[in-house]
Amino acid sequence: MLKISGNDTPARIRRSQTLALVLLVVCGVINYLDRATLAVANEYIRADLGLSLGQMGLLLSAFSWSYALCQLPVGALVDKVGPRWLLGGGLVVWSLAQAAGGLASSFGWFVLARIALGIGEAPQFPAAARVVSNWFPARSRGAPTGVYNSASPLGVALAPLCLTPLIAATSWHWAFFVTGALGLVAALVWVALYRDPVAASMSADERAYLEADGAGAAATTTSFAAWCALFRHRTTWGMMLGFFGSVYLNWVYLTWLPGYLRTERHMDLAYAGLAASIPFICGFAGALLAGWASDRVARRAASPVSGRRNAVVVATLGMVAFTIPAALADSNVVAVACISIVIFLANASSASAWSLATVAAPPSRIASLGAIQNFGGFLGGALAPVLTGYIAQTWSFVPALLTGAAIAFAGAMSYHFLVVRPIPEDHTA
Repeated sequence: MLKISGNDTPARIRRSQTLALVLLVVCGVINYLDRATLAVANEYIRADLGLSLGQMGLLLSAFSWSYALCQLPVGALVDKVGPRWLLGGGLVVWSLAQAAGGLASSFGWFVLARIALGIGEAPQFPAAARVVSNWFPARSRGAPTGVYNSASPLGVALAPLCLTPLIAATSWHWAFFVTGALGLVAALVWVALYRDPVAASMSADERAYLEADGAGAAATTTSFAAWCALFRHRTTWGMMLGFFGSVYLNWVYLTWLPGYLRTERHMDLAYAGLAASIPFICGFAGALLAGWASDRVARRAASPVSGRRNAVVVATLGMVAFTIPAALADSNVVAVACISIVIFLANASSASAWSLATVAAPPSRIASLGAIQNFGGFLGGALAPVLTGYIAQTWSFVPALLTGAAIAFAGAMSYHFLVVRPIPEDHTA
């Protein structure tokens, strides 16, 4: 396990931190296995249901629309109710929705299943941000944020490796059934084992550690007025618009990479499955490294906000720079290498963006601001597969990738120019 805090962490707190992160990573891997199942089974589902590239783009985006819209209420609910029951309930809902996808026999049924999947998965990352803010002081939140964010690329990397043989041996339906069952087991484990810190049961040293830098803030202080007050600050809008650009480009690859490698790069199924996994293994490393590095950069920056924001900007600009040769290179090896760097940086950007939320938000509204940022991101995530499918169907994947690079560049500029200071606690809201 990555070392996540200093030697001053009380032993019982460290054990609770480790347990919380292990549970978040397991839930996050299942979360992204479920999201990626449709991308892995893309060709089989298109052939079975008779879908065009444009229809598949709509199907790939259905999840993101409901997921994005649910971020707005879910963030406030996590701050008010706490992560244990919301994430546990979300696991049950999304796992049943995933299994329902395996029963789909028409385009409309599949769209409904993916919409339900987005609703169920909405609490995952706001809850994770709340867990980190509850159990870690502000100076040390980057590393644990990187750890739970690493579940995203790890789940996507495992999806083609695990699901492609399963689909080949059975059918695409069983990929949805098996991953749905895994989620139901994870829901039971999460609810049984995870607990928020309780000050009354802790020693003085443990309470002092959790109260340092605003960690462990009460999760019951967020009102609707306080949530609305976040939109009065340009930091909120900068994070929404910035994450839109980053997630848009990330979701171009997340939803279309296996299909892109098969359709545009003419790879066979086995080679495309391996080639689609390599970039997301790199993304796993990117999330871990970014979390560790952002803590060190933030400690040396003029402020925690500027340090973590700059990490997001640099990583997003790197995504832009390497997408251009990925789109234009004739060599499949060069293209996959560039895409691997893009996914590495995409997950570094995401981990840094979520750690930014923990220092830019008032202590009582960390999950709320993180969810609002994620709402903006997944508007981009919803648009990416639709626009990519349309452009690829009309022209090719080359202009589709270059469009994603342009949108990500605009997102980086939004972070740079709008996110300049933390949002103060508003006790009057």
